Amino acid sequence: MGPGPSDVSPRVLEALGRPTIGHLDPEFVGLMDEIKSLLHYAFQTNNELTLPVSAPGSAGMEACFVNLVSPGDTVIVCQNGVFGGRMKENVERCGGTAVMVEDEWGQPIDIAKVKAAFEQYPTAKVLAFVHAETSTGVQSDAKALCQLATDNHALSIVDTVTSVGGINVDIDGWGADAVYSGTQKCLSCVPGISPVSFGPRAVAAIQNREHKVQSWFLDMQLVMGYWGGNTKRAYHHTAPVNAMYALHESLLMLKEEGLENAWQRHQTHHDALVAGLEAMGLSMVVDKAHRLPQLNLVNLPEGADDAAVRAALLSEYSLEIGAGLGALAGKAWRIGLMGHACSKKNVVLCLSALDNVLSAQGAKINSGVAVAAALASY
Repeated sequence: MGPGPSDVSPRVLEALGRPTIGHLDPEFVGLMDEIKSLLHYAFQTNNELTLPVSAPGSAGMEACFVNLVSPGDTVIVCQNGVFGGRMKENVERCGGTAVMVEDEWGQPIDIAKVKAAFEQYPTAKVLAFVHAETSTGVQSDAKALCQLATDNHALSIVDTVTSVGGINVDIDGWGADAVYSGTQKCLSCVPGISPVSFGPRAVAAIQNREHKVQSWFLDMQLVMGYWGGNTKRAYHHTAPVNAMYALHESLLMLKEEGLENAWQRHQTHHDALVAGLEAMGLSMVVDKAHRLPQLNLVNLPEGADDAAVRAALLSEYSLEIGAGLGALAGKAWRIGLMGHACSKKNVVLCLSALDNVLSAQGAKINSGVAVAAALASY
């Protein structure tokens, strides 16, 4: 129940163990087409250039930047947590200039600040932001930010690593140009794959580049020769066949559950967890209006030893929760409710275990009431 990877469904683990076939085998090519179709569903998009990059979410991020940012480009980067900083790194390594729009960790991206940045830098080519910031548990307004980019003739690059499967990700509804995600959060798949999607404006920008993409492996014009929609596939790299089996199964499970049902499940268990934590006397870092249901940032209570609590949860209850990062290190915990791990059983286990460990440490909490409050929420 940390910030990821989340627990992997037994169905996904079973899929991993299926016989490995060739990455150009007709059966695998058929599976590739099914994966693309399922990604269209998960992302809510009809973008033709939608595919899983054969590497983790960080590579999906890099794929977006190296294909859309050229030397000399100005890119507005929003940072309200760890991952906006990684976007800045990508811009600079592409030879671009990053204009930072910074907000306090635990707060959503301020739309007015982004608008002001476009007014100051009207030639900015790209706006980059994190939809669901894993380091803080904050959700920002992706639709409004993508609209700002479009209105200012810029492309949008959106991090949805922690979003997909947990909250609404609507690429076509947002008008997002380039989006990347990961498999190890709310999809409850194994780590190591990064779904990406590029819209028509992004595809046009890639096709009209004056400089070669600095990464051969992540050059979308080359990758599409392998992942394109036609039956004849050009060899580009050896896809991680078994990991693709796993991704296919996890996406199939999402479609079986239904997007709206998956979002509601995450919200329901989040509400119960928060009810229990608050009854215990703990407080949430993020305002209710901007909280991610799948990633809960909780203030440490008085008298709690951060590392000792997490170590005890792991050793005594086989339960992992995440530490705070950056300015929140030692001050908050990150409790994940993602995908297969997002269940009533886990909410009750987490609250009960936290109660026991904190009480044993002598932390100032209301003991013995958290589980009842969560059950009342249900």
